[in-house]
Amino acid sequence: MNKPLLTLVLAAALPLAAPAQSAWPDKPVTVVVPFGAGGGVDAAARIAMPKLAERLGQQVIIENVPGASGTIGTQRVAKARPDGYTLLFAVASPINVAPLVAPSQVRYDALKELAPIAPVAVSPFVLVGKPGLPAAGTAELLALARQQPGKLTYGTDGFGTSLHVTAALITATAGVDLLHVPYKSGPQVLTDVAGGQVDLAVLPVALVQGMVKEGKVKAYGVTSKARSDALPGVPSLSETRELATLDVESWMGLLGPAGLDPAIVARLNKEVAALLADPAVLKQLADGGMKPMQMTPADFGAYLAKERKALAAVVAANNIKAE
Repeated sequence: MNKPLLTLVLAAALPLAAPAQSAWPDKPVTVVVPFGAGGGVDAAARIAMPKLAERLGQQVIIENVPGASGTIGTQRVAKARPDGYTLLFAVASPINVAPLVAPSQVRYDALKELAPIAPVAVSPFVLVGKPGLPAAGTAELLALARQQPGKLTYGTDGFGTSLHVTAALITATAGVDLLHVPYKSGPQVLTDVAGGQVDLAVLPVALVQGMVKEGKVKAYGVTSKARSDALPGVPSLSETRELATLDVESWMGLLGPAGLDPAIVARLNKEVAALLADPAVLKQLADGGMKPMQMTPADFGAYLAKERKALAAVVAANNIKAE
């Protein structure tokens, strides 16, 4: 055997060296917001994600992928490669609401195909009305609705969303009949409430607070038991007798595709906890009517599973369906 051939054979017998593994993240991370720009979920993402980028030392790109009650963007992440470069900033709508009220439009199993990483914030919704609505408060509004069943309209950001279920829960709890008008986004709803094209809407605090303070829409009440510091003077809907049991708040948080490296999940959870200790972030959240929400990935997963069961009971008891 000649020397060159011997060298070749010996080289071929050696195990191939594993490619060097670069530390995550070594390129920009895309965070999908499954709703349009300018809404409450988008607002929370744009408060938290720039700070996350600073902590990761890498660019974090927010990509709005709206449509089908948030399920289009959510499906994209659920089916993405679990490498830590495609994440989801979501709320309950596409994770736990749509699968219950609009299962035909859901092409993923959120509790199996998504990895909970960290909640970021929690916030109530607000029931708002057009400026010319002849009802000064919630009790008067409910009385008006009873006088003309099926006549007053309410807008939400679509069938099968958290806003839709919350509005349906309000009407069922109060025993009134309102007509649902689905839109593609919260900002569109708010514009039409202010313009008088729709009578009422259930929307996030962060979205409506500017128009409430300017008197362009009426705020009847927040959906949580406690009042919101971001809307001083606006009562809780539960302060009205017919809605005494109402208590609804919405989480916003970070998830990724199932199979995500546990080390990446742990790193992200740690960095989210750190940014939620930043006074500047806390002030921005508070200004938007949001409070920080922290959990371990395991606790977040358990929270989502528990929420699914609770929502299923609410949906069944009130016969809430996407028309």
